[in-house]
Amino acid sequence: MSFWSGLSAESRETFWRSLQALSATRIVISLVLLAYLMFDRRDVPTAGLYLYTETCIAYLVMAGAFALACLYVRTRFLGQVVIQIAVDIAVISVLYMAAEEGRGSLVILYLFPLAGAAILAPRVLALFSAALVTLFLLLASLYQAFMGINGMPITQAGLYGGAFFAIVLVVSHLAGKLIRQEELATRHGADLQIQLAINQIVIADVADGILVVDRDGHIFAGNPAAQQMLGLANGDSGFALSEVAALEPVAFAFSEWQQQVGPAAPGAAARAAFVTVKPYRDSGGGTAGTAAWSGRRDLAAHLKLRFARVDTVDEASERCVIFLQDVTAIENQAQELKLASMGRLTASIAHEVRNPLSAIGHATALLAEDLHEPGQARLLKIVGDNVTRVNRMVEDILQLSRKVQPNGAPLLLGPFLNELKTEFDETQGVADDIVWLGNTGAVPVRFDALHLREVVINLLTNALRYASGGVGSIRVYVVTDTAGGMELHVQDDGPGITPDVRAHLFEPFYTTSSKGTGLGLYLARELCLNNAAMLDYEYRFDAGGFGVRAASGRFVISFAQPLGARGAIGNGNRKATT
Repeated sequence: MSFWSGLSAESRETFWRSLQALSATRIVISLVLLAYLMFDRRDVPTAGLYLYTETCIAYLVMAGAFALACLYVRTRFLGQVVIQIAVDIAVISVLYMAAEEGRGSLVILYLFPLAGAAILAPRVLALFSAALVTLFLLLASLYQAFMGINGMPITQAGLYGGAFFAIVLVVSHLAGKLIRQEELATRHGADLQIQLAINQIVIADVADGILVVDRDGHIFAGNPAAQQMLGLANGDSGFALSEVAALEPVAFAFSEWQQQVGPAAPGAAARAAFVTVKPYRDSGGGTAGTAAWSGRRDLAAHLKLRFARVDTVDEASERCVIFLQDVTAIENQAQELKLASMGRLTASIAHEVRNPLSAIGHATALLAEDLHEPGQARLLKIVGDNVTRVNRMVEDILQLSRKVQPNGAPLLLGPFLNELKTEFDETQGVADDIVWLGNTGAVPVRFDALHLREVVINLLTNALRYASGGVGSIRVYVVTDTAGGMELHVQDDGPGITPDVRAHLFEPFYTTSSKGTGLGLYLARELCLNNAAMLDYEYRFDAGGFGVRAASGRFVISFAQPLGARGAIGNGNRKATT
């Protein structure tokens, strides 16, 4: 029974189905033998007619019993096979002896039980069955020759026996090979099922989001983390990322990655992209894509995206995987650690840094009164500039402790921005038409006026550094986001921020300018957070020439919910003229 016990459940089921097929074939053979007896009795003598008939009828009854046993008695498989093969050989042998002429055609019937034994039984039993048939044919030939009966020659009987052995060996070898392949496929299938189950558990529980899309950005599947990050509901798929306004930053980053890697090898990766997915609220008349996107979000998510291409047989079935990581909590934790370090530093800055710094600055001013040579003046200027830079850094650090209590009085952005623009133009000495002030909304926001002034001045100063200086090269305007909140956009026509710089844009002491302290944008974001607002840099889509949608970058201040009616923004527009 080691032959049967070593098989898997799938292979055992295959053997039972094969035995059922063998039983059905046995019924067909018995019916053919009876039909042969009814239409042509010349090969059956009168003396053996009753034996032939009774044997065929008994064989038909036993064939039916064997078929029912295969269906309802699923035990002792090898025993059932041995009994059925023995009955087949015995019945064919009786019919062979009952017939006088045409015995050669009956010999062919032995192939049926011998092939069945070769397929369903161990090779030893199959060869034993072939040996029994060969021995019977040889003994029958010897008996017929001894009795003077015209029968099969001994040589022909030997040839039949050799052919039966050869057939049994070949069929048994092929059947064993198929069984081994099926066992291997079964094991691999079981391993694959286990691996798929593990993958489903890992993908479902992993904190990072996983999104499967085609080369055009149509969503096929996503794990729960991705659905939560993007605001997708279970089953949301079939629409493109670019069809949903809130997901356009993801679509743009995916398109940029495809242009970078091109037709690269599967798994090719590019630099990580950082995007912000904002809250979304259906206005009641969206496109097909927005209708399919049934999820809702309450908070914006700052996501880090990575991409990979799946190896597929053709371009039509190409799939890509987007890995999403919500880095908002990581960034906040990192900034909290840095803020704690700076807090300990702030306690001693006033005495340990500012006093010596003031002494250096005073000494430099006194030396400048006595030293007038160009070389000496240049050195004194270097010292003075660095004193000013360090003093500004100290002021920025000390300012962190002065932003704790904001003034929550309502603030109208229109008069505030007009006054701030006039002051900025005068202090920076720029033309009146460089900074373009667009729609400013009509609903007040909750933001401390001094804090907002410092944030906007910081953003305008950065924009002035990189803008072209032409008319309207710096744009400031208010828009309404899809969740009904107000956003203040500050945008310039200079080169956009690269993904590498974007990854560290709001980190303290990170700067790309030799004259910067690296604290301006960090302080601006902290001031926004202190006023329940959010400052971020976004890659957004604008309407370009000839209907082409181009992407640009801008700083966006997302205010808390307006103090007026929920979602009422006066004359605010979703898209400003750009």
